[in-house]
Amino acid sequence: MIHKTFIIVEDEIRSGEMLRDLFLELRPEWKMLAHLKSIEETVDWFNSHEQPDLVFMDIELADGNCFNIFSEIKITCGIIFTTAYSEFALKAFEQNSIDYLLKPIKARELERAILKLEQLLEFIEQQSNQFFDYQHLAKLLSKPTVYRQRFMISRNDSFMKLDVKDVAHFVSDNRVTTAVTFDNKHHIISQSLDKTEQELDPVMFFRANRQTILNIEAVDQFESYFGGKLAVRLKTDPKEKIIISQAKAAAFKSWINS
Repeated sequence: MIHKTFIIVEDEIRSGEMLRDLFLELRPEWKMLAHLKSIEETVDWFNSHEQPDLVFMDIELADGNCFNIFSEIKITCGIIFTTAYSEFALKAFEQNSIDYLLKPIKARELERAILKLEQLLEFIEQQSNQFFDYQHLAKLLSKPTVYRQRFMISRNDSFMKLDVKDVAHFVSDNRVTTAVTFDNKHHIISQSLDKTEQELDPVMFFRANRQTILNIEAVDQFESYFGGKLAVRLKTDPKEKIIISQAKAAAFKSWINS
């Protein structure tokens, strides 16, 4: 008998165990392959294993927002997101999402999500096992995204407006996010780099690494770096090198060439 397989990405061990037990109670014929607890662990697992049939993925992990995973690897199987925060719902469905479950997860809601998955898997089998593009389906069903246009910046006892188009890059240091403008002025943004990334137009901005988001207008040139990485030089500071990992190099080139 060939078992369908699943993994759980959840940094809270007890929550992961409860989800596993609840799912296997509803579908005992499935086989769990792994319980992963971080972005880094998940990326490493997908780089060394075949894709499972299903991923349960918590959005807020110990080492950051789970959407960082999708900038490192391509997941082609179905995903059911789990979280205690409803604000991420729309972003979730922009990735290969089958469903979105709020914690604490109830059996009837999990059953509904499983039925949706099974219907999709049956459809794929009827299409001669061709890959079904969940991400494309999610985009067709989702509303058009409205991206952030400006930030309100606090300066002593007053405030100023900072247009997003004027930001050459965003950088995070010790959990403090700074917007660096094309005229090399630095402004502290009162939110995380992960949240900032979610609000920016991906046509104009690229998450180069865990510390940096680049504006395409700020990119001067880039060159090959050791280990298959890329070194990007900015118009605002030609001496500085922004390093892009080998895993993200192809995505960066595609972004530049789009």
